[in-house]
Amino acid sequence: MANQWLNDNQLPANFHQWFEENQAPDSELMSNNPLSPVPTIQNIVSTVNLDCDLNLAEISLKTRNSEYNPKRFSAVIMRIKEPKTTALIFASGKMVCTGAKTEQQSRLAARKFARVVQKVGFPVRFSGFRIQSMVASCDVKFPVRLENMICGHGVYSVYEPEIFPGLIYRMKKPKVTILVFASGKIVIAGAKEKVTVQECRKRKRGRSCYMILFLLFIYVVQFGS
Repeated sequence: MANQWLNDNQLPANFHQWFEENQAPDSELMSNNPLSPVPTIQNIVSTVNLDCDLNLAEISLKTRNSEYNPKRFSAVIMRIKEPKTTALIFASGKMVCTGAKTEQQSRLAARKFARVVQKVGFPVRFSGFRIQSMVASCDVKFPVRLENMICGHGVYSVYEPEIFPGLIYRMKKPKVTILVFASGKIVIAGAKEKVTVQECRKRKRGRSCYMILFLLFIYVVQFGS
């Protein structure tokens, strides 16, 4: 069906319904398409529970590369160089880790931060590690007519160029937000699995926000660049 739409140069009115309900476009079509970009993960946000109450002032005093100003923010901000990440450490024992490029890096960084806090003297346990969000980006290498996208899919899109230069596209399955810019640059936010932003082209039946790129290809075929 996807091949037929591309060849016939048509975009059916019910495309979004098909887009949400059916399996991903043929992986061979995507892999053979010279315009097919590969989203690159730019940031991963993860959380972990250290399972103990923390004295943030003490942590700030006894560790390097950390700062704590309770009047501005209720967490210690700690940084490490390898992997280059930042942690927000709360008195409840909750910790947020940002800046990693892979799931493995995020877990490694979270463990390093936990170890630093443990060395201060707190009975830290590493539990409940979870990826909360991923941000990826790519460039389709051609201009995108955002006005055409908002006309065809206004229910799922917001485009107010006087406020923000990009089109905001909210997908339901998977639940992610996609920022599409007229230059062809795309930012994918909210994914919780790597497959959502990078690996679906390897899966015959996977559903992914990578499919939005396929939608853009169809718009270019229909409306021109």
